[in-house]
Amino acid sequence: MIPNIGLCSQSLRNRRVFSRAVKVLHTPWTRQTGLPAASRGIHVDSPPTIPTLTTSYAHGTSSTTLLHYTVGETLQRAVERWPDREAMAFLEQGVRKTFAEFQQDVDKASAGLLALGLTKGDRLGMWGPNTYEWIVFQFATAKAGIILVSVNPAYQLQEAEYALRKVGCKAIVCHSQFKTQKYCDMLRQICPEIESSSPGGIKSARLPDLRSVIVLDSLQPGMFHFDDVMQAGSSQYVQQLQDLQKKLSCDDPINIQFTSGTTGAPKGATLSHFNIVNNAYTVGKRVGYTWRPHTRVCLPVPLYHCFGSVGGGMCMAVHGISLVFPSAGYDGKANLAAMESERCTFVYGTPTMYVDMINQPDLAKHDLSSVHTGIMAGSPCPPEVVKQVISVMGIKGITIGYGTTENSPVTFCANPGDNMERKSETVGFIMDHLEAKIVNPTTGQMLPLGEMGEIMIRGYCVMLGYWADQDKTNECITESGWYKTGDIGSMDAYGYCKIDGRIKDMIIRGGENIYPAEIEQFLHTHPKIKEAQVVGVQDARMGEEVCACIKLVDGQESTAEEIKDYCKGQISHFKIPRYVLFVTSYPLTITGKIQKHKLRTEAEKLLGLEKGK
Repeated sequence: MIPNIGLCSQSLRNRRVFSRAVKVLHTPWTRQTGLPAASRGIHVDSPPTIPTLTTSYAHGTSSTTLLHYTVGETLQRAVERWPDREAMAFLEQGVRKTFAEFQQDVDKASAGLLALGLTKGDRLGMWGPNTYEWIVFQFATAKAGIILVSVNPAYQLQEAEYALRKVGCKAIVCHSQFKTQKYCDMLRQICPEIESSSPGGIKSARLPDLRSVIVLDSLQPGMFHFDDVMQAGSSQYVQQLQDLQKKLSCDDPINIQFTSGTTGAPKGATLSHFNIVNNAYTVGKRVGYTWRPHTRVCLPVPLYHCFGSVGGGMCMAVHGISLVFPSAGYDGKANLAAMESERCTFVYGTPTMYVDMINQPDLAKHDLSSVHTGIMAGSPCPPEVVKQVISVMGIKGITIGYGTTENSPVTFCANPGDNMERKSETVGFIMDHLEAKIVNPTTGQMLPLGEMGEIMIRGYCVMLGYWADQDKTNECITESGWYKTGDIGSMDAYGYCKIDGRIKDMIIRGGENIYPAEIEQFLHTHPKIKEAQVVGVQDARMGEEVCACIKLVDGQESTAEEIKDYCKGQISHFKIPRYVLFVTSYPLTITGKIQKHKLRTEAEKLLGLEKGK
């Protein structure tokens, strides 16, 4: 049983709500909105061409049905269709595997985990960078009914202890170290009992559920090695694994993804097979994996995040695409080299990653002619960056995806064939089988088209809940199954959505609500600006003032006055930055997202605005 979360009831509630929403489309009018069904549903098999919406609500109808497969069944179907196709290449490790070879390793690892004493519903923490072993355990845990806990590779001592204790990890898989991260040393500090324990027999005061640590790259006292797991699955456990397949349900929880915790302790978003298999299916369908010839995806985004594990690992199993991992940790040069040498046709990345690739000094020397499409997601995507990816990198089919970890993750996505305005100014249209609405954040009332409000999502993608935190779950999922994203956006009559920022990032200057994304998008049009981030800093008179933290294009120089003059007459006077800081870097999460709360603190220090001064 899963403590304090009510996963089954939440899942059933979401499914009932979803079913009701589908039935609504077959009635001409509804009491809820008083609108014709045709004005609320959008057929999303192709980009919407008729402005059918009359209010900020959209339901993505589709001619295809949702999939009711487990992760293990999805991989099995891929192996049957493409046994000899290359499933993945980890260039730094020199590892290449076909689908058939990959499944053999997954089955060995699954049986090995059962031999170590893990059972259905146990949690296994995966703590490390993008390596072959990560994706093996992603699928091996799913096949064994074990819940994979994606642990941020950048977590330090207290963060790691909190996450592992919160979800009660019975096993942890990690490298001994990666770059400056010494994973085994941190685990020994949290659990000194490991040194005197036999592998599999850990009994820790601070992590009471922990029994096993599996190390991928070296032998460590009290810990298993990866090879031990791969060799432990005798015929008895192979049979046990086969019998277990009949007991797994696509509604079972299978993955816990920790949110970034920018406003408090991280929360464990709990996702099911049904969540992630279908999100991978619909995303792949939107970007063309279902009809394009063999797709090869350059994948630099971290596997520990939904973008990598669902957009990468799950799309591989659902659609038979090949994944190319340029490096264990992000490396812009390695990305360009991999796209060229592996003749990748697709690339994933956060806006920050694309900015980095665009500004690589030897970009022009790389032949990227094979790369025709890509997805940019993970944080707000400035229009100018999208335009540069098209004009400088030549990736004409670039699309923006939008979503949240709690939504498995993608809820809106553009079509590769959309025009420049839609590609750069919006995050696309609603995904298949999902509902979205824009509401007044205070009253919850649905807003007219074009008005900014909070984006809410309902459908198969909504997480089961936050692990062992029913109160936080109830705060963001309404009684009727709507997930409150905390993002501010607007919707047009075609169902295309524009993101205007986070509710918590909103700047209130003298009573005026200012959304940083709007200013950032304008600043990106300045030829000297490589990247701009806008935060609110405290001000005794106005409450908050606008501060722009700007990275300049290499070799360029500018002044605060020049930036402010550029804004005059172009954006409202109250949105013109009071302060302009020139920076060389931003505080980032491991997924490349800007940590605006830290940026605000740093800006206030540089400006001498700390509280108490």
